[in-house]
Amino acid sequence: MKKLITLVALTAFTGVYGQVDRSVRPAAAAAPTINIKNSEVFKLSNGITVILSENHKLPRVSFSLTMGASPMIEGSKAGTNNLMGQLLTSGTTKRSKDVLDKEVDNMGADLNADGHSIYFSCLTKHMETGLDIMQDVAMNPAFPQSEFERIKKQNESGLLSAKSDPNTMASNAESKIDFPNHPLGEVMDEASLAAITLDDVKNNYKQVFTPNGAYLVIVGDITKDNAMKMAEKYFGAWKGGQPYKEDFGKGLKAKGNRVIFVNKPGAVQSVISITFPIEMKPGASDQIALNVMNSILGGGSFGARLMQNLREDKAYTYGAYSSFEVTRDGSWFGTSGSFRNEVTDSAITQLLAEITKISDSYVTDDELNLAKSAMAGGFARSLERPQTIARFALNIIRDNLPADYYQTYLKRLDAITKDDVLTVAQKYFKNGFNIVVVGNEDILPKLKAFDSDGVIEKLDPFGNPVKEMKKADITADQLIERYVNTVTKTASAKDLAKKMKKVKSVVKKIELSSPQIPVVITMTEAFVAPNKEAIKIEAQGMVFQSSYYDGTTGSEMNMQTGKKAMSAEEIAAKKKGEGLFPEATYKTSGMKYEIKGIETIAGKDYYVLTTNDGEKESFDYFDAVTNLKFKTVSITKKEEETNEVTVMYDDYKEVNGFLFPHKLTQIMGEMTLSGTVKTIEFNGEVDKTLFE
Repeated sequence: MKKLITLVALTAFTGVYGQVDRSVRPAAAAAPTINIKNSEVFKLSNGITVILSENHKLPRVSFSLTMGASPMIEGSKAGTNNLMGQLLTSGTTKRSKDVLDKEVDNMGADLNADGHSIYFSCLTKHMETGLDIMQDVAMNPAFPQSEFERIKKQNESGLLSAKSDPNTMASNAESKIDFPNHPLGEVMDEASLAAITLDDVKNNYKQVFTPNGAYLVIVGDITKDNAMKMAEKYFGAWKGGQPYKEDFGKGLKAKGNRVIFVNKPGAVQSVISITFPIEMKPGASDQIALNVMNSILGGGSFGARLMQNLREDKAYTYGAYSSFEVTRDGSWFGTSGSFRNEVTDSAITQLLAEITKISDSYVTDDELNLAKSAMAGGFARSLERPQTIARFALNIIRDNLPADYYQTYLKRLDAITKDDVLTVAQKYFKNGFNIVVVGNEDILPKLKAFDSDGVIEKLDPFGNPVKEMKKADITADQLIERYVNTVTKTASAKDLAKKMKKVKSVVKKIELSSPQIPVVITMTEAFVAPNKEAIKIEAQGMVFQSSYYDGTTGSEMNMQTGKKAMSAEEIAAKKKGEGLFPEATYKTSGMKYEIKGIETIAGKDYYVLTTNDGEKESFDYFDAVTNLKFKTVSITKKEEETNEVTVMYDDYKEVNGFLFPHKLTQIMGEMTLSGTVKTIEFNGEVDKTLFE
């Protein structure tokens, strides 16, 4: 009988199921109100607001101390607050940097700081020891001179890398153009870094780090009673003045489209960014609708419009994206991607077309539902982290949001319609876009059509206006002659030939170091007359890279790919740059070379000479006063890959009647190597294994 009943029930269910129309999308359930446990909030007597999010799943606790000060305009000393933040963990009046680092490591803890905050995380059992360290860092930073110099050196290396990274160059230009005379438009460059003194750093600390208006966010394995006790014990006695406060406005929206160009010699791709500031504060009524619109346009999945158009349909790029950022200090929108030189103008056309399209017509139901579902899912997943709950509480206080702002978020997201998306697009996507392009000057003629007045603004890698390169007052051959005569200390070709006959070999030993590499690297460069050369790079007994060329054959070796013979094309390129001073042979070697003009860098004039040996294109910069080589930028292109290496030369010294740079800096992407020449030996015994 049971079997019969079950069978009848199953048949009845199947009949009902068969009546469902699968062609109709089921109606979505109403978005729930999220039950988010409120964080505990209390205030210390000195003005610090404490926010606690308890979570006892793991025996860990974290403390995040955030200052209430506004960012400030630093002008000619842009980067001061950045340096101050980096120096906070470089020692206190009670602990040297070594002692501080050791104590943190012994606990297995994390200690980080920036110009407006300090973060500490550790096991609960180490909490009091950790808080003593965090308190010491916050209240008693020593700012030692030695650490200040070290941090400045690190930043100098970072700035050198930034000058060869097109994405950083684009970001710097965006900041300067969207937010002029605004803290968000401040970009540290070589001049501003050099101008910053230790006193500037100390004064910045006093303006920013004060308990008044500060927030201490506690997350993890700690009760409210203990949190109150710990906060009062370690931070309650902290005294300080009022924090720096200033509202610098919303940024500058252009009246018409502006094209901003940053030159990257030899680039085979253009980094394009279309950006503009938006007048909006966190929690504004249009924010969620704009986030949905951004997700559909290019900020969401692979199926977003920009990706589908510019990658899947046009094959202009591997990726095209949009972003929408809202902060209490300023907000902005942008689209970006890297595109082949030959389609730079077409890519800009399509980016603008997609912005126009989403402002002129409704998005589809599928696009809207997919964007809202993705955003809802991301929001729900974020709630799994106790840090999220504490951050919500902090945002509600700092941004003056309604108490139920996050609890009702999904309802407000679910209520967004196609009309809302179109309305915000039309409201904010009005004409007046900043079109930033980082790339080769060859593309410039294609860009004028996109500028409302036809005048393209040119910026340097840090977003500063550049002067047009001046016309050279000498020829390329005259420049080469000046340089060769200077470094060889000769006055004529005859003198040069006579002097070079005495040179049988030259071997240089160079020590290389980098913040990214924990060991000292040794590089050996050998030259054997008339045209043999070899390089070996090693550390701790291991050879990482080597190469040799003997005038007719050669090979290269590195640890990743092993040893391989040079190709016929590579040998032909080598022949065009043979010799101890290869510039002396350019006239007869087949090297293509041309003087481009005079470029001003940091107030000094440099002649720019381009060379092309068939394998790589190089840009050599020669000091217009001393004739010495200042730097070389070499660009190698292999199919769709571009390799760029910059070498800076400094500290020229005379050795055996010749001038050689004794300080070298080599930049390859994010890697910066600093080199010091230790020895230069003439006509000594040369290790034959270098040429094997």
